[in-house]
Amino acid sequence: MRRVLLIVAGLALFAINASAQTADEIVAHYIKTIGGMEKIQAVKTLRRTGKFTGGGGFDAVVLEENKRNNMVRQEFSLQGLTAVNAYDGHTGWKIEPWQGKKDPEPLGEEQMKRILEDSDFDGPLVDYRQKGNKIEFVGMDEVEGTDSFKLKVTLANGDVRYYYMDTDYYVPIKIDTRRMVRGAEREYETVLGDYKEVAGWYLPHSVETNVKGSQDKQKVTYERIEANVAIDDSRFREPVTVAKPEQGEPPDASKTKPKQQPPQGEKPPTKP
Repeated sequence: MRRVLLIVAGLALFAINASAQTADEIVAHYIKTIGGMEKIQAVKTLRRTGKFTGGGGFDAVVLEENKRNNMVRQEFSLQGLTAVNAYDGHTGWKIEPWQGKKDPEPLGEEQMKRILEDSDFDGPLVDYRQKGNKIEFVGMDEVEGTDSFKLKVTLANGDVRYYYMDTDYYVPIKIDTRRMVRGAEREYETVLGDYKEVAGWYLPHSVETNVKGSQDKQKVTYERIEANVAIDDSRFREPVTVAKPEQGEPPDASKTKPKQQPPQGEKPPTKP
C-alpha cells in the first residue's frame, strides 16, 4: 500500500512538473512565432490607429500609443469630441468631454487598474516571471472548432485570465477575463485575430470583446500599427490646467497691463 501511495505521489509530482514545463514550452513557442525576444525588445514605441464598432452599430476613431517603460495614451473620438485615458508610468488621468468636461481628472479605481494592464508593453506572457505573473497549463479546449492550449494566467495583482493558444501557431486567439465593474464582477471574452507583422513583431489587428454570454459585441479594427515612431513623453503626462478666478473675484492688478490711453485731444481709434 505504501508503495502504491509513493507511486501515485510520484506521478502527481511528475504531472505538476510536466504541466509547468508544457506551459513554458507553449510560451516559448509563442514568443518565437511572433518574432522572438530580440525583435520584440527592439520596438520602443507603438502607435495603433483604427476604428471602434459598438454594439449599436456606431463607429468611432481610436488611437493608442504605447512607450517603454509602461506609458500609454488612449483616445476615443466620436462626433467631434475626443476622450483620453493616459498613464505616464506614475499617474493615470482622463479627459471625458461628453458632459462638457474639458479638464483632466484622475482615473477611477477600475479605470486605473485597466490602464495599468494596458501599459504592459509586451503583454503578460512575455517575461512573465519577472513581472510577477504565474502561468499554468490547464488542458486542451476548443474555440469555435479550433483546438487550443488553455493557459491560466494569474497576474501579479491577483487577477486571473485564461488564454486559449492556437495549437499550430501558438498565438492567443481568445482571452477570458474577469473584471469588477461598478462593484460587480463581469466576465469578458476577447477574440484576437488578423495577426500582421510590424517591425518583425506579429501583432493582432482585430480585437473583439463582449460580456460572456452576450451577443452585444464591441470590435476594434486597427487599420495601421506603427513601430518606433517618435512619441514625446509629454503625450502621456497630465496637462497642467490654469486655475480660473472665481466669479466675482477681482483680477490681480499686478498681472494686468494698464490700458493705453489715446493722447489728449485725439479720438480713440474706431473699427472700420
